[in-house]
This record gives sequence, structure tokens and C-alpha cells, in this order.
Amino acid sequence: MKLRIWIALAGIFLGSLSLHAQSADEKDVAAAVESLRKAMIDPNKATLEGITVKELSYGHSNGLVEDQPAFVEALASGKSDFVSITLEEQTIKIVGNTAIVRHKLSADTNNNNTPGKVSLAVLLIWQKQSGKWKLIARQAVKI
Repeated sequence: MKLRIWIALAGIFLGSLSLHAQSADEKDVAAAVESLRKAMIDPNKATLEGITVKELSYGHSNGLVEDQPAFVEALASGKSDFVSITLEEQTIKIVGNTAIVRHKLSADTNNNNTPGKVSLAVLLIWQKQSGKWKLIARQAVKI
């Protein structure tokens, strides 16, 4: 009888682990998000262009919406300067070749040589193109 209880408990435990396991696509999207985070701290034009689509819609918490050239230029020029970025409470949902990512972003900034801090809730939409995940849209709100 005790053996059956232990087997049942082990099955429940192992079943709950599988609920939290990431698929290969979820892992790849998480890696793409991390690449974006790093590229925003240490901007490189080619990297930023490579991880986003030309049709990018990048929404800021103040209502400003940038396309890919404006997004890349703001970071590459230092106009938008992230000193550090921390992401928390990230969720990833895969729907076909699209990924919906939500997280909380905390950052130290130095925009236009003015130090600051931001705390945002962010929605990212990624699309798998030719085997690579590309950012197609982003919207942030202040929290």
C-alpha cells in the first residue's frame, strides 16, 4: 500500500515538472529575449537589426512608437541608453510561428546623459522567420 502511495506521489511530482518544462521554441525565444536585452545595454546596429524585422513596431511607455530604423538609431546613438536591464516574471506562449512574451523590466538609464530608472510591464511579439525568432512588436507601460 505504501509503495502505491509513493508511486502516485512520484507521478504527481513528475507530472507537475512537465507542466513547467520549456519547449525547444520557448527556449529559443527566451534566448532571443536575452540577446535583445544584451543588445539594448551594449548596442550594436547589426545585432539590433538582425534580431528585429524591418516592419518593427516598438512602443514606449510614453506613447512614442518607433520603426526599426528609429529604434536602432536611438540605441546606437546613445539617445536611449540602458546602463542595466533586469527582466522578471517572464512568460512565453507559442502560437504557431508567433511567440507572445510578457515580463517586467527594471532598468537604469542614462538617456541624453540624464540618469534615470524605469519600471515597466512589457509585451513582446516575436515571429519565427527562416528558423530564427525576430521581434516584430513591443509595447511597454509604466508600473
